[in-house]
Parts: sequence; structure tokens; C-alpha cells
Amino acid sequence: MRDKENPIKLTVPVILAGGTGSRLWPLSRELYPKQLLALVNQNTMLQDTVLRTRGITGIAAPQIICNEEHRFMVAEQVRQTGINPAAIILEPFGRNTAPAIAVAALEAITGGENPTLLILPADHFIKNETAFHRAVDIARPYAESGKLVTFGILPQVPETGYGYIRAERNSLSLSPDGSAENRANPGEATNDARGYAVAAFVEKPDRSTAERYLASGDYFWNSGMFMFTAFRYLEELEKFAPEMLTACRAAHAGSIRDIDFSRLSEEAFSACPSNSIDYAVMEKTKDAVVVTLDAGWSDLGSWKALWEIGDRDKSGNVIKGDVLVHESKNCLIVAESRLVTAVGLEDHVIVETADAVLVASRDHVQDVKVIVNQLHSRKRQETLTHRKVYRPWGTYESIDRDESFQVKRISVKPGALLSLQMHQRRAEHWIIIKGTARVTKGEKVIILSENQSIYIPIGVAHRLENPGIIPLELIEVQSGHYLGEDDIVRFADLYGRQTQPMLQTGENGSL
Repeated sequence: MRDKENPIKLTVPVILAGGTGSRLWPLSRELYPKQLLALVNQNTMLQDTVLRTRGITGIAAPQIICNEEHRFMVAEQVRQTGINPAAIILEPFGRNTAPAIAVAALEAITGGENPTLLILPADHFIKNETAFHRAVDIARPYAESGKLVTFGILPQVPETGYGYIRAERNSLSLSPDGSAENRANPGEATNDARGYAVAAFVEKPDRSTAERYLASGDYFWNSGMFMFTAFRYLEELEKFAPEMLTACRAAHAGSIRDIDFSRLSEEAFSACPSNSIDYAVMEKTKDAVVVTLDAGWSDLGSWKALWEIGDRDKSGNVIKGDVLVHESKNCLIVAESRLVTAVGLEDHVIVETADAVLVASRDHVQDVKVIVNQLHSRKRQETLTHRKVYRPWGTYESIDRDESFQVKRISVKPGALLSLQMHQRRAEHWIIIKGTARVTKGEKVIILSENQSIYIPIGVAHRLENPGIIPLELIEVQSGHYLGEDDIVRFADLYGRQTQPMLQTGENGSL
């Protein structure tokens, strides 16, 4: 326990919410990655990560680091937790974890403070939150004394899909009160308040090597979670990757406040080298400490991992959605949009979405990324987004499409409005099916209710708004020779998207 003369310093959670999670395709897509999905319960992985920080001693509001394209979904999901973030920092493009953490550290010290940072990927599952909080308490005195802490997961099986951390035997370690003492086998210290010096970080092993690691008791899975003070991390980064720190300082100094977001300087960040915290700092520092964690952890890096933590029926099946099975066992079956049936299957994964179906042996699900790469090479949209697309104002879903028409179902949140825009190559016909719409069409403003419709010709400036207190639902029928989403000229937008000056137009599109 800390006394009044030695208070616990502020701990700032830094939640890394970038990445695409391609191994969980077809649910995870580039514009809707796994951290934004509800894979385990009613919360998304990001929401569970944010909520998991509650109850940690001295915890502050979290910082969220995310991709530019995901900003509105991230903001909305965090808002739903009831926890207000200290900052949502937008990366113009990914540069891996070391620069992301550097920017978070620079943000954390802006007011002259030197808080302890708790680095948490947004896409991890932790079953036992009490054990997780205990591990954070164990790690805190190491971090406050200048150590760089990583959390090592007590291995249960000889896993070949994770990197490992080797702890020092008989290493000098700190007790919670800050005193030093010698410890024996690290593998015996999973429940006490001690950490161990890191002997080495090792790459993903083969099966026989993983079995040897498990038997030794000296090795732990590398969780990708860390804890250290902001100044200490920046100090080590300056020592081992000064070019990276220089670029991060410039990107942070040139950041622009945009609604609820802090947008890093794109030009400065483009000069930043890409590297993970493991390679850039943790494998080089002499002050790395591993704190063991036994809390039912998984990084949910594959469909097999989701099966392992899922609620299985008496036949070992994990089922989600409208699914019927017969004579099948040890399968993971997910149905998103229709009935899925399975007969006589064993150790299989079936994942169905509105536009794609995955069928794989459970032992080969790591190879899903090969399929994703093939889809990328063929420029298929199924890697990018789902049929239902999320926007800051609501959602739209493509129902039907041909060369010269497209039908969408659009949902607009209460009080939300789309940008004032026009299309140069398509016309639109809107049919209201639920709620009330306020439509700007040229110089006119029109109120529409259920079963009413309106036609927007090519070249006419228009805007859709939901002035009501329930979601606005409508069917949109597009017609034209080009139906791409890039056929949008924006004149005004609440959400910081690029606009251009508006020329005066009439309802028929003439200037």
C-alpha cells in the first residue's frame, strides 16, 4: 500500500485501436476490423477494452489511437461505454505500435505531467478482470521506478502462433513496496506480487521448441501489453530510434483538432519509420521487466481462438446466429444474415456474412489471410467493407445492384444529417419507410414522412436530415452509368470531410 507521502501516480490507458484483423475475415474487414466487432458478447472488443480499465487504481481517462477511416465508429463505440476519452488520436496511416505509443506519450506529457502509461491493444479477450487488475498493480511499482514492463501470459499449451518472453531465473526483482529481493523459478510466481527481468524476446517457435518452452517454466507468451512512464519510454525511444521520435514529435506538434479528434500531421508522420515497440525498444532496453498474467487471455487472432473461448454445446460446437447442425462436433459456425446448416462435419469453421462465406478446417484457419491476399490482388470489395457500411450519421446497405442501378437501405440517426452534396453521374430516388426526413433539394426544403418519396436529378445539390427522435429509414434507388461512392461533391459537412465551394445551382442542375 502507498501512503500519503508516496501517492500512486496517475495511470493513463493507451488503447491501440488500429489494424485490420485479416485472419478473422469475412467478419473483419479493412473498414470494419475485429476490434470494432462484438465477437464474444454484446460489447465490441474495443468497448470491452475500455470498460476493462474501470477499477484500476489511479486510472485516468483513456487515450485512443486509431486509423483515420475508423474514427467515427471508434468515437461512437467509446461514447456508448459512458467513458469519455482524454483524446482520440488519428493516424493518417499505420506505422506500427512504437510510433503510436510515442505519440500517446507526447500527448500525455503535454501538461507537464509524467503519467504511467498502460498500453492495451483493443482486440484482446481477458476473462478474469480481477487477475488483470492485480497484474497492473504488480506492474505499477516497476514502471514508476523506471522499468519498462511487459505482461507475460502463463502458457497453457505449446502454442506456435505467439512470440515468447524468457524470464531470468533468480533475477533481482522488486516487491510492491519497492524493495529488492531474489526470486527463484519465474514459472512459480504467477500469483505473487513480483516481476522478473527479461532475458530475451523470442520469435514464434516450432512445435518441439514450444513444448520445451512450456516445460521449462521460464517462458511466457508475449501479450503485447505494456506499462511504463511516458518520459521513460520517450527516453528509450530517443536512444534506440531517434529518427522515429523526431518524426513523432513533429507529427504531434503539427496535429490539428478536428471535432473530437486530434489529427496528426500527415506530412510529418509520413517520415516516421514503421516498427513495433518490441523491435524498436523492448528487445534493446536493459530495463525490461515481465509481470506474469494468468487471466484467461487471448488475442483472438484466429477463428480457432474464438472457438477455444466460446460457449460450446454438448458436441463441442460454438454456434452464433441462425444455425442448425446434425452429427457435427467441435465446429465454430457463425451465421450473420441467413440460415446455415451443417451435417456430418468435425473440426470445421463456417462463417457466413451477407456477401461472403468461409468454410475451413479449424487447423488451417491461420491461412485465411492467404484468401484475403488473393481477394486484394483481384481488387475485390469483400476485403474492404461489408454490404452494411457505417457512417457518422448512420448506415447504408446495398440490397441490389446492376450496371445502371443500385438499391440501398439507409438509416439516419435521430438528429443527424448527411453532407450537402451533389452527384455528377447519377440520380437518386428516396422512399421513406420509417420516421421523418427533412430534404434539401436545390433551393427548396421539403418534409417527408412514411410512404412519401422524392427524386433528386443529376447535378442537383441535396441534403438528407433526420429531425425526429427515432431512426429515419429509407430506400434509395440510384440510376446512372456510374454508381461509385466517389461520385460525391461535398459543399458542407459536419464531420470534417473534404468540401469545396458551392456554385449556385437550380433544381435541374443548371449553374
